[in-house]
Amino acid sequence: MFSELTSWVAMVELPVFVTLFRMMARNRKETDQDLAVLKNSSEKGMASVREALADFKLHVARNYVSINYLKDVEDRLTNHLLRIEKKLDEVGKNR
Repeated sequence: MFSELTSWVAMVELPVFVTLFRMMARNRKETDQDLAVLKNSSEKGMASVREALADFKLHVARNYVSINYLKDVEDRLTNHLLRIEKKLDEVGKNR
């Protein structure tokens, strides 16, 4: 009986376990390689997104309203409102 058991282990179970171990090792190696590829592509994608964001910030800084222009518009609006207020005060006094 012992010889049958050892021959069964030697002929069937050992090759099966070795094959399973090799399959697991190969699967892990392929998974690690796939993860490395995904990591590399995601890092490239993040770099391009960062670059696009920097370009957009630069575009906004160059092409949108400057602080001096805003101050000028604010001054003009304030002057107009003051003139309107003055006219309303004069109309109110004349009544």
